[in-house]
Amino acid sequence: MAGAGGLFAVYKPAGVAWCRVREAVETRLLRELNAAPRRAPRQQIRFLPTPAPAPAPAPSGGGALELVPTRVPVLADHPLVQGPRFRRLKIGAGHRLDVKASGVFVLGIGHGNKLLTDLYNCHLTKVYTVGGLFGKATDDFSDTGKLIEKTTFDHITREKLERILAVIQGTNHKALLMYSNIDMKTQEAYELAVKGLIRPMDKSPPIITAIRCLQFALPEFQLEIHCLHETQQYLRKVVHEIGLELKSSAVCTQVRRTRDGVFTLDDALPRTQWDLRSIQDAIRNCRLKVETEIEKTLGHGDNSPVHQLDVQMAHGADS
Repeated sequence: MAGAGGLFAVYKPAGVAWCRVREAVETRLLRELNAAPRRAPRQQIRFLPTPAPAPAPAPSGGGALELVPTRVPVLADHPLVQGPRFRRLKIGAGHRLDVKASGVFVLGIGHGNKLLTDLYNCHLTKVYTVGGLFGKATDDFSDTGKLIEKTTFDHITREKLERILAVIQGTNHKALLMYSNIDMKTQEAYELAVKGLIRPMDKSPPIITAIRCLQFALPEFQLEIHCLHETQQYLRKVVHEIGLELKSSAVCTQVRRTRDGVFTLDDALPRTQWDLRSIQDAIRNCRLKVETEIEKTLGHGDNSPVHQLDVQMAHGADS
């Protein structure tokens, strides 16, 4: 798609599968691209029979014909013959959201599909707003699942909740360092930490890098969770486990992604803006920060900061 290759984000609503969102974007773009004015059909010279000029009509009433060169359009260029110019667009999906979740959903068009792979290899943090409700448990940890039990929750306070969150963050911080294979005593590791580049550069279990309470009004509460390699179902399970740690139970009422790497809610196009012009503008507006993040994290092979740290740590182990 000319002029629109790259990455952009849309807002995926809850209750809609991510693949349906991608299909809706593709359908809208195809409709607009195929409705755009086409170039004029090519012209060709054909010899068409034309009545020859005569001083007077023939007695029989017929007239002589002659072949006259005439410029006519090439029928093969007619829209009814050619059909739609665009039948399919290659639109790739970034980190997916399940049906119940909502929020920032990144898509790529054209060479944006390669950028999706590069961003995936950057292992960037994602941020979620997660809602919870104390007092009941379900089979799938969500408020719409099959009810398993009801519990009391009057004994829960915000202070008790925040103590549990601190424990969760501490445990996950140890896992972050372990899966990042980083010795925090080195100067290079400190510099990576300052730049926010400490993260697993390979596959790892879900890791929560930060978690805090945004709202607390029994029985409801709302958390902000920064994480890596998560699924939305994992976040619902975290809410369930928080309820158990507080001698109660809890279900998840909402999972909303507010950031996916460099893309935020401000970048996410609502459904009313899934049109060609808005998407082209979004790609242009996000191009610089996408390229900057990829360069900062992945660099140029051996020059990337993560690779340099790996080499230095390997030398330290050999000495």
